[in-house]
Amino acid sequence: MRISYLSRNDFPANRSDLNNDLVAGLTVAIVALPLALGFAVTTGMSAAAGLTTAIIAGLVAALFGGSRYQVSGPTGAMTVVLIPIVSKYGVKAIPALGLLAGVFVLIAAALRLGTIMNKVPWAVVEGFTVGIAIVIALQQLPLALEIDKADGDKTVPIAYQTLRSALEIGMHWQSIAVVALTLVIKFTYPKLSRNFGFKIYIPASAVSILVTTLVVNIFNISVHTIGEIPRSVGTWAGGDIAFEDFKFLVLPAFLIAVLAAIESLLSARVADGMVHAKGTAKYSPNKELIGQGLATIGASLFGGMPATGAIARTSVNVRSGAKTRIAAVFHSMTLLIVVFILAPIISAIPTAAIAGVLIGISYRILNPAAIAESLRTTKAEAMVLIITALVTLFIDLIWGIVIGILAHFATVAMNKISKGRKD
Repeated sequence: MRISYLSRNDFPANRSDLNNDLVAGLTVAIVALPLALGFAVTTGMSAAAGLTTAIIAGLVAALFGGSRYQVSGPTGAMTVVLIPIVSKYGVKAIPALGLLAGVFVLIAAALRLGTIMNKVPWAVVEGFTVGIAIVIALQQLPLALEIDKADGDKTVPIAYQTLRSALEIGMHWQSIAVVALTLVIKFTYPKLSRNFGFKIYIPASAVSILVTTLVVNIFNISVHTIGEIPRSVGTWAGGDIAFEDFKFLVLPAFLIAVLAAIESLLSARVADGMVHAKGTAKYSPNKELIGQGLATIGASLFGGMPATGAIARTSVNVRSGAKTRIAAVFHSMTLLIVVFILAPIISAIPTAAIAGVLIGISYRILNPAAIAESLRTTKAEAMVLIITALVTLFIDLIWGIVIGILAHFATVAMNKISKGRKD
């Protein structure tokens, strides 16, 4: 397998490009901070594990991946896959799963499977995105209601039982108020910043987290917080897994690898579509798999979780003016500084505020206007989108992609048969 090394085009050509990369990296770091914390906590891991993943995976994928704009780290899609695994095997299995998954992704790169996975139909991608958005929102119910998550590994039944338990025990109105305040700030701040002509761009997620944390502490509102965050990047935490247990982790690790590969390639594909007017792919799919495989292995060795390319963060990176992969490097360096200097402040963030941010992110990912437009295209594509979304929501992500692709080919075959009859 021939993979090109880094070239001069992968680094800033002048001071202007360097400044653009710096601004983009700082902006993405602000966006990534609450997401890294939230996805780790939702999975059942520590907030520190989320930061470790964002720092190490973000840096490794930036240097060794196939995209100049990709930003990697913990994602909602990966969280959806990890939650049932943690429920069955415990958090102690995550580092070992990450190592195995990273190796599987590297094998996929060696077999040059990146080009094949890069051809997933857009209707499947959109349905997959809709399913993920709803799942991420439902996963926030335990944090939003300050109640233990119900048993099980299927998102919808867990959400139903969690809500039912909250109604029986009694609603935690302070936590719900914090979620509501977070959402109000998140959705009103962008409009206020435009109306008042703010020249410095500050992501709404960061503003909502900051303001909500201040309100909770000033008025001494009784809600759960993230808690102590160690001032270190992290350490290996998989020593409790016996060697003979690895055979039970092979299939879950394979599924994680499939998801990591697909989501990362889709993210890189979206980034190229934003940068290049004709949507011509400029990234290397197989090189991207190498970067993502090494990123997940690196994060797992230091107590993190499996990572993928993140569509939301990558999109912010492009919109913020990133020119090269150094923007993603700046993103990781900024988060590293946060760990060593601002850890006590981060520990005071209410978990309900994190839930509010992720619910808001879910709505942005869902993008109802775009979905409505997609449903008006053709009946065949609309059907594929709906099937993919429903399977993703009620079964799991991998089956969502598989059945979505099968539905796509079925509709194509039906269209050919229908045209043949008319001819």
